[in-house]
Amino acid sequence: MIVVMKPGASRESIDHVMEKIESIGLISHPIFGTRRTVVAAIGDKHGRTLDDIEAMPGVERVVPILAPYKMASLEVHEEKSVVKVDGFSFGGVRIGVIAGPCAVESEEVTIETARFVKSCGAVALRAGAFKPRTSPYAFQGLEEEGLKILARAREETGLSVVTEVIAPEHVELVARYADVLQIGARNMQNFLLLKAAGEQQKPVLLKRGMSATIDELLLAGEYILSRGNHNVILCERGIRTFEDHTRNTLSIASVPAMQQRTHLPVIVDPSHATGHSALVAPVARAAVAAGADGLIVEVHPHPEDALVDGAQSLDFRGFELMMKELERIAEAVDRTM
Repeated sequence: MIVVMKPGASRESIDHVMEKIESIGLISHPIFGTRRTVVAAIGDKHGRTLDDIEAMPGVERVVPILAPYKMASLEVHEEKSVVKVDGFSFGGVRIGVIAGPCAVESEEVTIETARFVKSCGAVALRAGAFKPRTSPYAFQGLEEEGLKILARAREETGLSVVTEVIAPEHVELVARYADVLQIGARNMQNFLLLKAAGEQQKPVLLKRGMSATIDELLLAGEYILSRGNHNVILCERGIRTFEDHTRNTLSIASVPAMQQRTHLPVIVDPSHATGHSALVAPVARAAVAAGADGLIVEVHPHPEDALVDGAQSLDFRGFELMMKELERIAEAVDRTM
């Protein structure tokens, strides 16, 4: 449940409420809004009551939260969250595009791609240094050397770096180099990894699992939020179904459906959703029209030579055309690129 404070409630009153919540064995999380503050009471109540809190100074009301995800819920946080990544914010009026090769293959390809996507309006560079692959014989990534290449690309271009972390013990290492930690579809319910990501303050881009419901994605995000990291960006990338004409099945309706349940920014990955470069731009346009706060797209100078996911990667010309198309779509829904 949450404790809604009166407008202008003093910090002393807020701290007093937090102390009361924690005295009965629950965890308190204050959420400071522009109009008022709410304090979330997180944990298993086991019959304990917060009714007497309603009589405390500065308290307006106590509200039970029905959603299983407490901190991710719009019931707790009525204002849309904005996650800041260096000089850009996900969740605002501007739609952010994260772009780059699927994997860090070499310094030359990474920096060439970073320069190009920035020239087209991308706000961050994506590329995997650690690659979780279905086959143990497939390219697994350059690991720390790949992270160093990403850091050099950031120095060259000024783009923020988004890259995947695949194990709890890698969180500290990846956070030293990256601006955003990506948790991929295969790890959406790796709860030790979610907890580790929540215990540091770098933004986390959390992808929907291949067979996950929206509620399961939001509960995965809750793991990160409940550990104190409020900088979570959700990513819809489609789920596995019987359909085989696309790599995954992406429901555009999931974007507004999530936004009606959570205050967290929602972005879309049209590359992994479709698996085909010819489908990436149309799905990206649909995502922007549906209200997505951003996109994460795979781009490679020579997709036919890519070590990973070349079939779903846009070449430079395709990315440039997509970005121009998206500007018109964004304007139509009162957003900017």
